[in-house]
Amino acid sequence: MPENLADALASLRADLVDPDRLVRAVATGRRRGAAPPQDQRLELRPVDIKAGRRLLLTRWDGTQTRTEHVPYGEDAAAAVDAALGQAYGSWHVQTTGETVQLRVTKKGEAQVHRSPATRTQLTEHDRVGRTLLAPDDPLFTAIGAGADKRRQVEAFLRALDPVLDDVPGLPAAGRPLRVVDLGCGNAALTLATYAHLSRNRGWDVHVTGVDAKTQARAHNTEVARRLGWADAAEFVEGRIEDVPLGWPPDVVLALHACDTATDDALARAIGWRAPLVLAAPCCHHDVQRQLTAAGGAAAAPEPYGAIARHAILRERFADVLTDALRAAILRLSGYRVDVVEFVASRHTPRNVLIRAVRTGAAPTPAQVAEYTALTGQWRLRPALEVRLGGVPGAVG
Repeated sequence: MPENLADALASLRADLVDPDRLVRAVATGRRRGAAPPQDQRLELRPVDIKAGRRLLLTRWDGTQTRTEHVPYGEDAAAAVDAALGQAYGSWHVQTTGETVQLRVTKKGEAQVHRSPATRTQLTEHDRVGRTLLAPDDPLFTAIGAGADKRRQVEAFLRALDPVLDDVPGLPAAGRPLRVVDLGCGNAALTLATYAHLSRNRGWDVHVTGVDAKTQARAHNTEVARRLGWADAAEFVEGRIEDVPLGWPPDVVLALHACDTATDDALARAIGWRAPLVLAAPCCHHDVQRQLTAAGGAAAAPEPYGAIARHAILRERFADVLTDALRAAILRLSGYRVDVVEFVASRHTPRNVLIRAVRTGAAPTPAQVAEYTALTGQWRLRPALEVRLGGVPGAVG
């Protein structure tokens, strides 16, 4: 049954101003015969930032996205009242208790449908402090991200977020946090990282995407401009191994840089002494080629000939060995390293993430010996070792 619109909106207000109940609210469309709302889409949700819990307002005017963190209390109440005063044609409100769908009819009445909260809604509210980007965020529309890409990006951000608190001095005082994405492609990760850190963390952030393709730079620059992030997101054309930045980054990202491009990214990060590095490798051909060139099963150290004898097993073993050696080199270079699965394999088979926090610790002789013994037995010289000009910490 239709309801009085003013009464229906008033009932929504109590949920919208309650940080312990609201999960997410989205207002879209326009009412018939009314002036259009200021923005085409408005999203409200609670987030935890360094200053405390805030009401995050994300506005999309059809050209760019604007965000605002509003303290709960009088400021949040005023922002909610202003939003409800706009002539939106529909509201979709998720709370910990229910989902409310409100649609304004042609007669100016409210058609309201209510359903119980889902387990997903409860979970989303419980992890307010680690909120990822909504699937219908304008960013994903702007870059044309499908479901799998959205899941990869959100999973990557979920792996990034908690480790930020383990890095002393982030964000840096007096300047933006500097993030570089090496081999950025269509900039899904670059822009999503900016959105997450600026909105949900409330940090001053500057991101730079690096890619060898001219069209990538031009396309990504235009997307950032349309989203209203041109001052905070820049894109540079160049090779990972030698592109000049002019400043050392705080965070280095590399999502699926192919084959030795991951080694190029890790080598740059080590050279910059970047405090935090996250890399999801792809296409491990370098060690595979070396194993094959060395003679396959005949050259394998005993008793591992059975692994190297079959091509498919040799390929999979080379993947594991490549990332193990990359992690070892990062450790020798003064990083604390962990290797994790960051997204389910059904979304991408390349789901290993190398995550490294710089400690500055010098390598021990035992760590150097472990690395050199492993590479020596398999007759390998990994690309990352080559990029660095040798084994970090080795003597002679």
